[in-house]
Amino acid sequence: MQFARLNGVVIHHQVIGAAPDKPTIVFANSLGTDFRIWRDVIVRMVGDFGLLMYDKRGHGLSEAGAGPITMDDHVDDLAALLDHFGSRDAIICGLSVGGMIAQGLAAKRPDLVRALILCDTGHKIGTPDMWDARIAAISEQGIAGISDMILERWFTPEYRSADNADFCGYRLMLERTPVEGYIATCAAIRDADFTQSSAALDVPTICVVGDKDGSTPPSLVGDLARLIPDAMYQEIPGAAHLPCIEQPVILADVIKSFTARLG
Repeated sequence: MQFARLNGVVIHHQVIGAAPDKPTIVFANSLGTDFRIWRDVIVRMVGDFGLLMYDKRGHGLSEAGAGPITMDDHVDDLAALLDHFGSRDAIICGLSVGGMIAQGLAAKRPDLVRALILCDTGHKIGTPDMWDARIAAISEQGIAGISDMILERWFTPEYRSADNADFCGYRLMLERTPVEGYIATCAAIRDADFTQSSAALDVPTICVVGDKDGSTPPSLVGDLARLIPDAMYQEIPGAAHLPCIEQPVILADVIKSFTARLG
């Protein structure tokens, strides 16, 4: 395990090195998860890329810090982590809120970003009323009280089987997410809108979405692809909100194909 104190909080991360001439891919995870969701993608990348995964603040083994968490906090944490390693021109692969963080980083610190892989995300996700209702429900019932609703959006019906040990494990990952970090990040998503800044991005981008995503559906991700100049768009069959879990082979192939175009 690797830890660094950045912007006043301890950030848990993992680095898997590669030859100096290999590009670096950074993986930013979704709400209610930690960087282990990328495992089956990462094992197909070792040696071809330098790899950096991290738990955003308030998730996994990273501290939440005092007070509210804003999207700027998440963006600044990722920038600080890249600065910590002296990384420039990284390929940022972000899922859901991780994709919002990636968009924010590209707008705020373009020196750090070579390209974007935006998975199951949007320039704006949900409505204030929706996020306020989720915050209220979790404050009253805990994450476990609404986890069934969340998991229905995360995974296809076929994956959500009681006999599927992996599904049971990811349920535990969600339900064991620190409540304060989850709620604070809900508020950060609620208040974030990258419509203007993402429309002005000038970086190679691909927008990827599971064709059965119930959280950020293909229509939303398609809107994001049309918003970002010259962005590519690709759907992943047989996956909902977390194609890195349900279809890691396909997602890894998409990433490799996209990065090969960068030269």
